[in-house]
Amino acid sequence: MSRRLISTGSPFEKTAGYSRAVIDGDFAFVSGTTGYDYATMTMPADVTSQTRNCFKTIGEALKEGGFEMADIVRATYYITDAGAADALFAVCGETLGDIRPAATLLVVAGLYKPEMKVEIEVTAKRRTA
Repeated sequence: MSRRLISTGSPFEKTAGYSRAVIDGDFAFVSGTTGYDYATMTMPADVTSQTRNCFKTIGEALKEGGFEMADIVRATYYITDAGAADALFAVCGETLGDIRPAATLLVVAGLYKPEMKVEIEVTAKRRTA
């Protein structure tokens, strides 16, 4: 299987020279994903909604690459406010509770734009029967 690039259609992907996801064999590497609603190109103000949007975008990229959310084996979460961790974890629990990937949370000084409160990246490995 050859390497395949997945795009959300964001013009920033070309400008910054990255893909939303790279599929390589049985692995999918999903880039850091922020909370934009790509249908409206808006960013919700709260961490809960941003986190849900992150997972929606991640799920769509995985699906396009032939993967499922259940294939996620690793997740890294970046938040700009440690006080937002409980809100982030609540959505992670809803979304990944049965999947339980290895995960890391990092509190960072900031993300690319000030309205970005969370960024999530994942790695998935296609399951074999």
